[in-house]
Amino acid sequence: MTGCGFRRGLVVAQYISSMSATGSTRSRIGIVESLSGPLVSIGAVLLAFLCGALMIVALGADPWAGFKALLDGAFGGRAELADTAVKATPLLLVGTGICISFRARVINIGGEGQILAGATVSTVAALGLGDLPRVVLVPVVLVAGLVGGGAWGAIPGALKAYLGVNEILSTIMLNIVAVQVVNYLLRDPLIDPAGRDGAIPQTERLSPHADLPILLGGTRLNLGFVVAVLVAVAASIFLWRTSTGYRLRAVGASADAARYAGMPVRRMTTLALTLSGATCGLAGSILVFGSEAHRFVTDGSSTGFTGSAGFNGIVAALFGGLHPLWTIPASVLFGGLLVGANAMQRAIQVPASLVIALNGLVVIFVVASNDVRRRVNRAVEVREERRRHDAAVVTPS
Repeated sequence: MTGCGFRRGLVVAQYISSMSATGSTRSRIGIVESLSGPLVSIGAVLLAFLCGALMIVALGADPWAGFKALLDGAFGGRAELADTAVKATPLLLVGTGICISFRARVINIGGEGQILAGATVSTVAALGLGDLPRVVLVPVVLVAGLVGGGAWGAIPGALKAYLGVNEILSTIMLNIVAVQVVNYLLRDPLIDPAGRDGAIPQTERLSPHADLPILLGGTRLNLGFVVAVLVAVAASIFLWRTSTGYRLRAVGASADAARYAGMPVRRMTTLALTLSGATCGLAGSILVFGSEAHRFVTDGSSTGFTGSAGFNGIVAALFGGLHPLWTIPASVLFGGLLVGANAMQRAIQVPASLVIALNGLVVIFVVASNDVRRRVNRAVEVREERRRHDAAVVTPS
């Protein structure tokens, strides 16, 4: 082996050993790291609710009655659980995409635009292929959503990888572009011919063959939730059980080391945002074909269609420790907060702005908890290293 080859092999070996959870020490650290994320996040939510209770008291209302109404409105029955799952579906898909991109140290703030892109492409597919049987058309529109969102995510990915464009700026700007494109399409090329005179920005009623099957009769729970959970599981397998996922995480851990080891850093960066955009695009497809109207409708803004899922999904991913599997319960929790907040508002007659403030407090505390989580993990690593050092000193050679 040449000197250069030896050095490269040494770097790769050191890097692999740093990422691999081998030995009792790494196992203990891994267990603590896997548990610290959810525990710290739960503590952050409890602190947010404590601050929210103080705000409710300041308004002269009963916080106990308010939070009881919130929980009942989100998880109190079959219909409430179904509504929570429906609300959690786009959050889970966006959050899964965020987990993928963040593992490559790429920040995707473009979920809103990628949702719109996926919804647009899947809508066009349904309009053009509406005569296909349901067993074929439903997978086609879902795949079309993946393609649309993935293509929209690949743009900032390629810009960052090959031109060094900051992905935060490019993804945010592409959100605005996507909104304007959708506004144009729904006000002219894709507008419902019957409602053209009324200037309602929506498509015609899309093919019933593309409607997502309802899982629970009498509720709005559709196949989209199952698809979202399967995507999260598949993302976890991809990141930790495939060579491509390993390379993607290696690029995120150290782009220089990965490049020195011969890994395609630019390609992995582009792939990370492409996959992240694809899951967001799938969320857009489900929002269209799992809706009660079964139309693509907009009010001129992204929020009117997405419900801010492109941003709330980021918080769900952070709450889940940027792990796709932990993002599943995190998304259900945040979906429940969004559904139950309306019930709380009706029960104790608090202003709508308080509900918004409560959600904002949860976001602030969850994001701030990341630093606490890092400190906890670092303290555990230092203690384990010290224990191993002391053991090595005591044990005779």
